[in-house]
Amino acid sequence: MRILETHRALLTRLLPDDHPDALAVRQGQFQNVVIGSERVVCLPRTEAAAARLSERAAALRALAGVDLGVRTPEPLSEAGAHGRDEVPFLVLSRIPGAPLEADVLDDPRVADAVAAQYATLLAGLARAGADQKVRAVLPPAPEGRWWQFAADVRAELFVLMSDSGRRRAERQLAAVDGLPCLTEAVVHGDLGAENVLWEQTDGLPRLSGVVDWDEVTLGDPAEDLAAVGAGYGQDLLGRVLALGGWSKKGLATRIAAIRGTFALQQALSAYHDGDDEELAEGLADYR
Repeated sequence: MRILETHRALLTRLLPDDHPDALAVRQGQFQNVVIGSERVVCLPRTEAAAARLSERAAALRALAGVDLGVRTPEPLSEAGAHGRDEVPFLVLSRIPGAPLEADVLDDPRVADAVAAQYATLLAGLARAGADQKVRAVLPPAPEGRWWQFAADVRAELFVLMSDSGRRRAERQLAAVDGLPCLTEAVVHGDLGAENVLWEQTDGLPRLSGVVDWDEVTLGDPAEDLAAVGAGYGQDLLGRVLALGGWSKKGLATRIAAIRGTFALQQALSAYHDGDDEELAEGLADYR
């Protein structure tokens, strides 16, 4: 990938135990992540993402002090947009494992094991939401968040959509209109399949860690549950809900409504960051 060429000197310095040609690169929504044997280097895709590096590092340090039952990346070094390096970066410890292949869930025994570990993870995030040290660092979801989100989509993205795309977006925005502002739990914000890593133990997946905490907030657990459903389907989501004992009135409605806005959320974040590639992907079904 071209980033290994353009940032070769920096990566050689930050990952001295790895040969540059052996490094893997993963493109995230906000960061390009270069993966070494023991460390990863996060390179912001935009200036806006670079400006958030310090906040991201502070959030990860807060999470490192909480027992979530899984590993989270630990910040090792960083340089902001105005640091001593011309390229801003954040170096994190590497979490072992890989994303789960969806077809392994065809085995009911595997699906049960995965669902149980997701339920444990989400319970840990809920407990962390009551930790005062965590609450002092992580931003709460703002009051009127969904109203503002809908207003921003209409003002900034509708002009980029077709007529049918705007009608589709309006239906999805109507579904989140009036959702309550909850700040009871730590919410990862992008708990999709690609950010949850697994290892094999005795023939079954074992959740080894969670990465990409760029959008972590104090918010509604329905957001992370919606991401589980989007990543693995309704069957696994149902298993997680049953195991976690989530039976609060309105939860299923909130999950469905939030899940329907994922592409719009991606597009709006990309628009604000000036990331044309992510914007085009988020708006693909609205044009």
